[in-house]
Amino acid sequence: MDKQQQDLVSEVPAPARQSAARGIAAATIGNALEWYDMSIYALLAIYIGHNFFPSENAAVEVIQAFAVFGISYLIRPLGGLVLGSYADRKGMKKGLILTIRLMVLGTAIIAFMPGYGTIGLLAPLGLIVGRLVQGFSAGGEFGAATSYLLAQNKGRKGFLGSFQFASQGLGALMAAITVVILTSVFTTEQMNDWAWRIPFFVGLLVGPAGWWIRRHVDEAPIEKADDQQAEGGTKQNHAPVQQLFRSHKVSVLIAGGALAISTALNFVLQYMPTFGIKQLGMNPSVSFSSLIISGVILTFATPVVGHLSDRYGRLKIMIPAVIGIVLLTIPLFLWLIAGKSFLVLAVVMTILGLLKALYFGALPSVMADVFTGPVRATGLSFSYNAAVAVFGGFTPMICAFLIETTGQPVAPGYYLAVLSIVSITALGAAFRFRSVR
Repeated sequence: MDKQQQDLVSEVPAPARQSAARGIAAATIGNALEWYDMSIYALLAIYIGHNFFPSENAAVEVIQAFAVFGISYLIRPLGGLVLGSYADRKGMKKGLILTIRLMVLGTAIIAFMPGYGTIGLLAPLGLIVGRLVQGFSAGGEFGAATSYLLAQNKGRKGFLGSFQFASQGLGALMAAITVVILTSVFTTEQMNDWAWRIPFFVGLLVGPAGWWIRRHVDEAPIEKADDQQAEGGTKQNHAPVQQLFRSHKVSVLIAGGALAISTALNFVLQYMPTFGIKQLGMNPSVSFSSLIISGVILTFATPVVGHLSDRYGRLKIMIPAVIGIVLLTIPLFLWLIAGKSFLVLAVVMTILGLLKALYFGALPSVMADVFTGPVRATGLSFSYNAAVAVFGGFTPMICAFLIETTGQPVAPGYYLAVLSIVSITALGAAFRFRSVR
């Protein structure tokens, strides 16, 4: 441990470190649940499409299921504004409690919704409602949770913020393990009939535990800027949404642009098992197991990257990572298409997982640093969810559509290469206009 790290540790008493650990647990469990539900839906899109959008063309079923997946992301910016503003005004703890309640409600709607064969058009409409509730809830989750994490220790923003995205890896990992077990134990007929609902019921069990943890943690420490805002009783009356669009429009563009490649790559990783099944003819349980690899990498490598970013600088790690994505994505897809084996798929998922971990380990703290305290949760929530809606939520559908219409399985690689340029530009703007290092 170097002198700087020793100073940081010595400045933080043991009770504060214990509180930070509880804060990490409270902030990340909801995010893990969100990404578990999201990953489950993406991984089970084949079965969900069969139940809610029956068609003679299986590809059409999948595209329609992914369309609903994408539609739910359109409401996330609204959720980010409403719930992020609520967290900025009422406190991060109250915001976190509200988001997890809404998340459980949306999951319950999907878990219990009958299929098209039972209630007809009401089935896909109900599915859309469930996904919209989940999307609205997730809209406020990122900003409140990230702000809560970063408030625990200003000297370790990269490390603490990395748990926001590490929890995404954990959620995806648990989803992948669940689906691998299900597709190994149950037949295709059973999966189509009822077994696809099991993971959503599992999510319902996690929700109350997450609510209890968030209910029993301390409120996030208030920043000096927030203290000044609170003087004279104005803390509860300030209008973060108006402030955001009046004074932080450039910050929204920078944060959203920096997220573009990260969120798109995340959804491409979620789509890869479906790619393996549909384009490469792999067994479902074998193809789904490849996602476990990237899930492990994202869960455990991301905090390491966050720690290194505090020590060596965030952009020094992120920019080489995104350049690697530009250079390697298309060759990896071409290799996968030529190889058509689980080994090749596993190597591709490993490389993409490592590149993503290197890029997004420090990303939450970079996004947070372009906003000031009084609007941080609102700004983070809106920019994150606007970017996810534009670059992420429709990515699986776009990939499936591009492959279907062009006849080129490599099409997702071109999509990622273009978005990499967007994120490199945003990082350059963060350095120039917000002095982010």
